[in-house]
Amino acid sequence: MSFVRYVKLRVPSGTARPGPAIGQALGPLGINMAEFCKQFNEKTEPMYEKGVPLGVRLSAFSDRSFKFDVRSPPTSYMILKCAGLAKGPANPNPEVASGYITPEQVYEIARIKHADEMRWHVPLEGVARGVIGSASTMGVQVREWEDIPGNEVEAAKA
Repeated sequence: MSFVRYVKLRVPSGTARPGPAIGQALGPLGINMAEFCKQFNEKTEPMYEKGVPLGVRLSAFSDRSFKFDVRSPPTSYMILKCAGLAKGPANPNPEVASGYITPEQVYEIARIKHADEMRWHVPLEGVARGVIGSASTMGVQVREWEDIPGNEVEAAKA
């Protein structure tokens, strides 16, 4: 059982099915796609709601066995969910916000991303700065809840 190679996939949680997307990556390695999908769905079902895109790093071995690690959802996906947007703008403009997220939401996204295997050595503040950078690239601004346009009425009640 010697190591063959790593394969990186993006698979929706709880709904993986043997198909062309997974088949093109796993087929040449001789890995049983149905078995991978079954194990992946069992592992991700309790962790995330169905359909959340997750990164997967699969290690393929010469005896056609495999092992995989599930990573957190993409930062851009979590930013869009927090901002309440269906998709990012076609032409993001840093001056005109397409959505807003709060520093608390940035912190929660950073905590989730910090738990990934490849970020254990990066301080949480560094991961949070990366989340803010991704948000600004997408046209989403980070502001306090009271400073978000349209929330002045709710802030006055509090």
